[in-house]
Amino acid sequence: MAEENSFEIRCGVVIAIFAAIMAVSDLVAGKYGDDEIIGTNDKAAAYMWYQSKSIKETLVEGEKSLLESLKESGAIQAKAGPGIDAHIANLNRKIQRYKKEKNEILKGSESVGKEGWVQDLNGELGKIIGAQEIEAHLTSLAKAGDRFDMASLFFQVCLVLGALSLVLKKQKLQNLFFSGMCFLGILGASISVWAYLSI
Repeated sequence: MAEENSFEIRCGVVIAIFAAIMAVSDLVAGKYGDDEIIGTNDKAAAYMWYQSKSIKETLVEGEKSLLESLKESGAIQAKAGPGIDAHIANLNRKIQRYKKEKNEILKGSESVGKEGWVQDLNGELGKIIGAQEIEAHLTSLAKAGDRFDMASLFFQVCLVLGALSLVLKKQKLQNLFFSGMCFLGILGASISVWAYLSI
């Protein structure tokens, strides 16, 4: 009887420990899940920003093309030529700027280097986190999320085995289920740590 009480106490304490570890693991996994949602919104916003720059670039290229066509066809008076040339040169500068802005929005300020910084964020250059950088971070968050899910599964099975070991009366089965609980609990904890460190 004393041995049975001792097993129940030991098993109950181990179940409580693994339940606490599972709760912490789920809390951290929830935080990463929230970060993934925010990152997905940031990625969508970055691609929309990139798209808006592409539209502006296309409009400027269309204007430039129209002016060049009008000039070549002789539809523009000769005295207006220098002004048109200056405007075409200005449009070329805008096109190059849009190309650089798109590149920085896509790759991020860190990737394009200081010479590629043209797009400001709240008045500061070099602060753009690129769509591709966000995408890479989202990939690592998704992998971590999958690992946390796997850890949660192991924890849940571990707790079921622990509960069964308390209910069973045969000592061999109790020890078998208790060992299984400890193995799966340690495995779940290890996978949780792996998921946490993978970010």
